[in-house]
Amino acid sequence: MRTDYCGNIDSSYIGQEVTLCGWVNKRRDLGGVIFIDLRDREGIVQVVFDPDLPDVLDIANTLRSEFCVKLTGKVRGRPEGQVNKDMRTGEIEILGTGLEVINKSAVLPLDWNQENSEEQRLRYRYLDLRRPVMSQRLQFRAKVTAAVRRYLEEDGFLDIETPILTKATPEGARDYLVPSRTHKGEFFALPQSPQLFKQLLMMSGMDRYYQIVKCFRDEDLRADRQPEFTQIDLETTFLDADGVMQITEGMIRNLFKTMLDVDLGDFPRMTYEEAMRRFGSDKPDLRNPLELVDVADLLKDVDFKVFSGPANDEKGRVAVIRVPGGASLSRKQIDEYTKFVGIYGAKGLAWVKVNETSAGQDGLQSPILKFLSADITDALLERTSAQDGDILLFGADNATVVTEAMGALRLKLGEDFELLQGEWKPLWVVDFPMFEEVDGNLYALHHPFTSPRNLSAEELKANPVGALSDAYDMVLNGVELGGGSVRIHDQAMQSAVFTILGINEEEAENKFGFLLEALKFGAPPHAGLAFGLDRLVMLMTGASSIRDVMAFPKTTTAACPLTDAPSPANPQQLEELAIATVKKSAE
Repeated sequence: MRTDYCGNIDSSYIGQEVTLCGWVNKRRDLGGVIFIDLRDREGIVQVVFDPDLPDVLDIANTLRSEFCVKLTGKVRGRPEGQVNKDMRTGEIEILGTGLEVINKSAVLPLDWNQENSEEQRLRYRYLDLRRPVMSQRLQFRAKVTAAVRRYLEEDGFLDIETPILTKATPEGARDYLVPSRTHKGEFFALPQSPQLFKQLLMMSGMDRYYQIVKCFRDEDLRADRQPEFTQIDLETTFLDADGVMQITEGMIRNLFKTMLDVDLGDFPRMTYEEAMRRFGSDKPDLRNPLELVDVADLLKDVDFKVFSGPANDEKGRVAVIRVPGGASLSRKQIDEYTKFVGIYGAKGLAWVKVNETSAGQDGLQSPILKFLSADITDALLERTSAQDGDILLFGADNATVVTEAMGALRLKLGEDFELLQGEWKPLWVVDFPMFEEVDGNLYALHHPFTSPRNLSAEELKANPVGALSDAYDMVLNGVELGGGSVRIHDQAMQSAVFTILGINEEEAENKFGFLLEALKFGAPPHAGLAFGLDRLVMLMTGASSIRDVMAFPKTTTAACPLTDAPSPANPQQLEELAIATVKKSAE
């Protein structure tokens, strides 16, 4: 029906006749001459209809926003002074010689000249996606996946599908369950990731696997989470952590260079312990120069229990953030930051304003100075490298509370004081703890198939709390792009991990029997990594939410306003599945 896309018409087309199809983006009547901006996925082109062709002009006079049309016309240069250098089509316009209205449009439920609620945008997603910014994001996403496929396939990776209907496995979130009609009372689970299947593919000798795959998790949502999301999933045999990191770092560097002409350079590596100590996060945003500085050793003997208590507790922590220029904060602003850290369990936020370092304590301002000697304040100023006009903000409590609260405060201060430096700051975070302890129980920090770092099964069982995992996360601008690990390929080691996690033989056999059996038959060493495609595209396009880079996302309540899903099932279907629904009481 058409000869070209609207957005591709430029000065090289001058003098040619073209046929275009698209939507009326805007219509202007300038006293007998009608202009429209015609839009398709590639962009917008200006079309003019003049009185010399009255039949065409009459049809043009009926056009309104979002009418779907087909037009024929001759490309010509725009008059001098009307060139728009910001558009590819800005040097030309099309003189319309033929016009057909394919379909009219009702009055739009969305107003493109103002902000629409997300509920409205998702309810009429097919209209929202017509907006150039949304169209461009989805086109960008398609090019990202194509570039990823090219890179991995050139490196010997095979695109292999894994099942969507599978067995429930514990991977840190609730499963979506699918009832079986042929096996009444039994359920499939939608995969949280292809973890077990990709390991089995390595045991099958596939050597290098990848997949751009849907994953499903029934968990509480936020800006960067969805009940169904997309992973760039890959696995390799006979490669260690360094080998996987080299391949995937190369892939991301190639992607940024190809798509954005950005050279990310070599990715620095940082241990989990260092990241948590300095930045209060295992995915630190290195654009932010603020750091957490430990000062417990300086405050053990002060007559101020808020400091001395945690300072003398092996599970406590006292940390300080120096904020350049922060002495300008009002008491009200400090109180707001105090409320903010309270969200993370902190009981307060002590502070010291540094007005004049050369004046010693006389140059400081704080209600806690009466508890601190001149020697201690001097040591604090030296350790934090405080300058005139700074403020020191203290967190003192259980180490976990201090780390989480001050880590979150660091991010907020970085934004509020506009401290972020540089556009892109990638890194690898490595040497994660193998397990985390919650209420006396141990849980796998990543998943139960992650291999410990340089430990035998016996050494792991002897000291599981001190064990490090052979895991690695790729972080960019404070966002975890992907995570992976060397997997356990030894049956004795896998059994040891299950034992530490409190998974007995019967439960292990019930949940992972097929994997444990596969480990008996010459399982090779293997390792892999999974990237969040939605997060990656969100960062690369500057979107604020992964919902803005997905065609048909769910809301924060895991609902779809477009299709009104989820919705009640047909009673006959429920009967065939042997399922009865239970209504909640009014209470």
